[in-house]
Amino acid sequence: MNDTTHQPGDGPSHRWTEVSVGAIIALLGLVTMIGSWKVGIGWGAEGPKSGFFPFYVGLAIILGSAVNIARAYGDRSRGLFAEWSQLRQVMAVVIPTTVYVLVLPFTGIYLASIVLIVGFMMWLGKYRAPMAFAVGLGVPLALFMMFEKWFLVPLPKGPIEAMLGF
Repeated sequence: MNDTTHQPGDGPSHRWTEVSVGAIIALLGLVTMIGSWKVGIGWGAEGPKSGFFPFYVGLAIILGSAVNIARAYGDRSRGLFAEWSQLRQVMAVVIPTTVYVLVLPFTGIYLASIVLIVGFMMWLGKYRAPMAFAVGLGVPLALFMMFEKWFLVPLPKGPIEAMLGF
C-alpha cells in the first residue's frame, strides 16, 4: 500500500481491526476461564486442579487483549488496514479452507484434499485441468502412502474412503 489519502469506505481502519480482533480474542479468553472454572481452579490434595493453569492463561489473554484495545484507542493514526479488494483476496483462500476443515469429519482427509487442491489450482492458480487433477490426486496419494502405509498412522477417513477400503 502507498501513503496516499484514502476515502472512507476503502476498507477497515487499523483501529477498527485492532479493537475487533482484541474483542474476539478476549471472548476466547473468557470462554477458557469459564470452562476452567467449571472443572475447578483451586488446589486439591494432589496439587492444582485441572482448570488452574488454563484459568490463568485465559486471564492473561483477556488482560493482553485489554492492553491491545486500549492502545488501539490511544493511537492517533487512523490509517487503513487493508482495502476491500485485498480482503476479498484473503477471503478467497480463508473461506474454502474453512469449508475444507468443516467437511473433513464427513468426507475424510483424502477426498476433501483432492477437491481443495484441484479447486485452488484451477480457480486461483489458473492451472489447466490435467495438471490440477494430477497434483490433486498425487498429493493425497503420497500422503496416504507416507502416513498409512509407511508410518502406520491412520488419517481421518470418511464414508466414501471406508467404502473403497482405504
